Amino acid sequence: MKTIQVAVDRAENGDVIRIKSGVYKEHDITIIDKSLTIIGEGLPVIDAEMEGTAISIRAEKFSIEGLKIINVGRSHTNDFAGILISNSKNFEVKNNRLDQVFFGILLENSSDGIISGNKITSNAKNQATSGNGVHLWKAEKITVKNNEIIGLRDGIYLEFVNNSEILNNLCKDNLRYGLHFMFSDQDLYRGNIFENNGAGVAVMYSKFIDMQDNQFRKNWGSASYGLLLKEINDSELKNNIFEDNTIAISADNTNRINYIENDFKNNGYAIRIRGAVYDNIFERNNFLYNSFDVAYTGRLNENKFINNYWSGYSGYDLDKDGIGDVPFRPVTLFSYLVNKTPEAIVLLRSMFIDMLDFSEKVSPIFTPADLIDEQPQMKRIQW
Repeated sequence: MKTIQVAVDRAENGDVIRIKSGVYKEHDITIIDKSLTIIGEGLPVIDAEMEGTAISIRAEKFSIEGLKIINVGRSHTNDFAGILISNSKNFEVKNNRLDQVFFGILLENSSDGIISGNKITSNAKNQATSGNGVHLWKAEKITVKNNEIIGLRDGIYLEFVNNSEILNNLCKDNLRYGLHFMFSDQDLYRGNIFENNGAGVAVMYSKFIDMQDNQFRKNWGSASYGLLLKEINDSELKNNIFEDNTIAISADNTNRINYIENDFKNNGYAIRIRGAVYDNIFERNNFLYNSFDVAYTGRLNENKFINNYWSGYSGYDLDKDGIGDVPFRPVTLFSYLVNKTPEAIVLLRSMFIDMLDFSEKVSPIFTPADLIDEQPQMKRIQW
């Protein structure tokens, strides 16, 4: 057959279409209400020639595997994608290569799907003219796993996406976020690496988010975070690594979040807490050689720090129970001053600042007097 579209048009439900190696200059290949399995043999190339979307699907029980899709069109008014899936169920998109795309895999109003083993790359220059690697809108029970996403706007984006899992993906060198949640509940992201993005992950206006075993690395910039939490409730961060980020975690209006057994290493700020933060627990975390372990704005609001290890702790343990006999105050006077006057950062590491911080520990005036770890650990916590 001369084109992939002709093969699709002639196929019936349950058919397998095998695409031989070669270059197919086609766009807007459309599959509607057909349960097909499409398999590329030898990584055939679908070149959309910058004209629009490569493949559009609305169907149930379909699979797309082993294709290379390139040169997806760009537009300010249309969300062109390598693969566009809408109003679909029970599908799998796996082991494809997408390069020079606007959006990579764009999914809307769909459920019960798996997006796995795909490599999605582009060369996004600015947010206005770039799309996301895997973009999910109004979806349920979607698994996004083992994908590699480089050079897009957001690596993975979720909006109104519930009961879904983001597992073992690599998102790096993306303009904005490696992973971005908006208005999405009851989701899990685990085992992912977010490296050198504009910011690692943003979770906004969501609840019941489970965040485990992820790595947030080298997300640097004047407005960059390893993890941005805004308007998020009833969630947990456990066994994550935050290393070499400008701000490891920035929390704003977050409630009932458990931070358990995470490593914060060599960050500018490990934790930066803004207003309206209530009932958060920071327990058994390692704070290792950060410029500032905690920056805090406002009242303590029932937030609790307990049983953490602090590399900056200089107390003692006379009874040898592994717990420091002197409580630790993680908020320094200098971090308070930098919050008020960012230019003061030039004084970091000076002896004068050490003297200020020591005097504030002895008699807190500016920093929250009740923000303390009553049981600082003497040794780094193993988890």
